Amino acid sequence: MASGDFCSPGEGVEILQQVCSKQLPPCNLSEEDLLQNPHFSRLLLSLSQHVDESGLSLSLAKEQAQAWKKVRLHKTAWLRLEILQRIIQELLVDYYVKTQDTKLTSEDKKFHETLEQRLLVTELTQLLGPSSQERVMPPLLGLEKADLLELMPPSEDFVWMRARLPLEVEEQLKKKCFTLLCYHDPSSDSDSETLKAAKVWKLAEVLVGEKQQCQDAKSQQKEQIVLLEKKSATYSQVLLRCLALLQRLLQEHRLKTQSELDRINAQYLEIKCSAMILKLRMEELKILSDTYTAEKVEVHRLIRDRLEGAIRLQEQDMEKSRQVLNSYEVLGDEFDRLVKEYTQLKQATENKRWALQEFSKAYR
Repeated sequence: MASGDFCSPGEGVEILQQVCSKQLPPCNLSEEDLLQNPHFSRLLLSLSQHVDESGLSLSLAKEQAQAWKKVRLHKTAWLRLEILQRIIQELLVDYYVKTQDTKLTSEDKKFHETLEQRLLVTELTQLLGPSSQERVMPPLLGLEKADLLELMPPSEDFVWMRARLPLEVEEQLKKKCFTLLCYHDPSSDSDSETLKAAKVWKLAEVLVGEKQQCQDAKSQQKEQIVLLEKKSATYSQVLLRCLALLQRLLQEHRLKTQSELDRINAQYLEIKCSAMILKLRMEELKILSDTYTAEKVEVHRLIRDRLEGAIRLQEQDMEKSRQVLNSYEVLGDEFDRLVKEYTQLKQATENKRWALQEFSKAYR
């Protein structure tokens, strides 16, 4: 197929998009991607002719289908045996429950005891493994199959039990089917056994139909999810374009006048601030004029002049003291030694003066 058949806008691109979404889910390609890469589009279309919807090649898909068919057959056979095994175990459990509540007939006791004995001996025989000729390790507890076969019930009881077993199993299965029917359709609980049996006969078809509906709903959900992802990607691109347009509008229209607006606002705020400062100064002067008379203001002016004169004298004295200290600092370590010696002599003199005062008090 030529590239123009599917890469040009129209039906070819739409078909290729459907193929990519169903058979090649990771290839989430838009129409623009397909138009820009025609050779890659041709490769995808040719590849889709050799794979199925799961992405496997047709030969592998056929082998997988055959393998799944065998698995289903083995699974069905295993389920039959498993169901029969569980039904028999439930029969024995129900038997022990009934023995505690009601009295059973001798035939029922004989049937269940024979069934239990046969089942236990069979399970133990399977645990022993192969025969003594094929066994490598010693047998479990030193037992052989012949030892366990001696514990088998009599053949007459076994034949009688095996003839009755299908009826018991059928009855147990019927109870389970009726239980399943009532769970699926609670309104069937009050129906007769004949009507329940008729409904059970169609229950499998109903369940298969419901299962198919669930699978169809899941498939539709997957398709909706893929469609939602595509729409989300498209919406994201549209939003990005809208943001780019908004940014361009801001840059071309609003930002051009922003500097002029800022200058005007700054001038307005400056004038407003100056007016507020003048108003505060006016209020301050008004408060001062209301608080202090002319005499008080004159007295405060005199006090301030005297304080300022005292401050100037103190500063002059401090400057003289600083000059004296600077002259002493020229002496260096010798001055520090003289200061320490003078301090010691002064302290000794004070001590002797105090001792003399104490002696004088004593002689008085």
